[in-house]
Amino acid sequence: MAYTTIDDGSAHFQTVIWSGDGSSTRSITHSGNSNLQPDWTWHKVRSHAASHMLYDSTRGVGKRLHSDQSSAEATETNSGTITSFDSNGFSVNTGASNNFYTNQSGKTYVAWQWKAGGSTPTKTYKVVVVSDSGNKYRFRNSGDTATYAASAVTLDLQEGGTYIFDQSDSSNSGHPLRFSTTSNGTHGGGSEYTTGVTTSGTAGNAGAFTQITVAASAPTLYYYCTQHSAMGGQVNTNSTHGQTNFDGSILSVSQANTTAGFSIVTYTGNATAGQTVGHGLGVKPEIIFAKNRSNGNNWNVYAEPVDNTGNNYLSLNGTVGKESDFNMWNDTAPTTSLITLGNRNETNGSSHNMVFYCFHSVKGYSKIGSYTGNGNADGAFIYTGFAPAWLMVKRSDGSNDWVIFDNKRTPSNVIRKYLYANSSTQEDSASAGFSNMVDFLSNGFKLRNTFNNSNGSGVSVIFMAFAEHPFVSSKGVPTTAR
Repeated sequence: MAYTTIDDGSAHFQTVIWSGDGSSTRSITHSGNSNLQPDWTWHKVRSHAASHMLYDSTRGVGKRLHSDQSSAEATETNSGTITSFDSNGFSVNTGASNNFYTNQSGKTYVAWQWKAGGSTPTKTYKVVVVSDSGNKYRFRNSGDTATYAASAVTLDLQEGGTYIFDQSDSSNSGHPLRFSTTSNGTHGGGSEYTTGVTTSGTAGNAGAFTQITVAASAPTLYYYCTQHSAMGGQVNTNSTHGQTNFDGSILSVSQANTTAGFSIVTYTGNATAGQTVGHGLGVKPEIIFAKNRSNGNNWNVYAEPVDNTGNNYLSLNGTVGKESDFNMWNDTAPTTSLITLGNRNETNGSSHNMVFYCFHSVKGYSKIGSYTGNGNADGAFIYTGFAPAWLMVKRSDGSNDWVIFDNKRTPSNVIRKYLYANSSTQEDSASAGFSNMVDFLSNGFKLRNTFNNSNGSGVSVIFMAFAEHPFVSSKGVPTTAR
């Protein structure tokens, strides 16, 4: 039995559908059991051919990517874009009359949404002091060993987040860390910043820390030592989500939902094979959707069910099956804290801005895996341990589309409505000729077609699914069957 830690999947993932009304601004809200402020939204107009629109709270509103295109990130502020991530959904604007993307009258839409770090994250940084042209602060994540190699780095912290700077390490003795709105703090003619700041203990002794809850619209801050000049650096206080991650050799910004197994990671590449970035999950990611935001490269997908060595990959915006290139992921699988990079533009372009969407399975809520099709309308049954709300499948041993199903566009079995993640085509494309596709059951899904992209005879297919509700609750009680 798939006992779960997540009884209500709608707190972490929801699908919403709506009909456009042509209004200049509009709030799209959820109908799930829980409010959900999304950190990643994936939109598609259903009734017309137009690209998928992907937004996240780390990159910020208006910055879009397209799952069906290799194009670089574009920024749109006033025409057919998401304008805010709200406490129970998101808001959009309409744009020009020929812009199909968000709220045009007479058109229908769907959005899939995931929660990552949320609006009030917490994180602990371990502080050490090193001799580097004078004493300097350096940082670790919550681990006790690896220290980031650069001194006095610029930190990115999220407004609403609570951050503990642990000064227990003996190297901190005589170097209490504080904040100021002036570079170098009181040594630079400024004063100590105390809004949302608490301190405890004596630096260099067990239990000593400085904690800050970053206020809304907080100014740019600087961390400094109250006793010695030129030890600290700048703190960017951001309305976008995520915070500095020191786990890798490349500094990244990450936000992670460790309960639901999803994180968003951004960083600047350096085209050096063997470099690493931290993902923040604490568990190995099983699938990573990687996009070079600065350049027109294909989406690169690491998928453990295809290859757990880091040699093979898929392309989200393409139909081809698995391809081999050890330069993508340096022939190295992710660890519980790190993603290893090759030197290709798709994952580590020189001075290019990158984004990763990372997932791992969570019992009773999500499942990433693979199966072999049987080429029969009485198709394979795949056990997930929950009633699916969303499912994406992709043939990995040959060329076929990434097919997406959900229980909002088709609320009852058999699930017939589908979209292609790699194509701008409208829902129920006539060229595909599908009829029955898949049943969503109380504990998994069953294929009801003979097509190669999901159930061809002997074909290998990977899948990614998220729950409507678990098969067995956290208290061991069976939930209502579909």
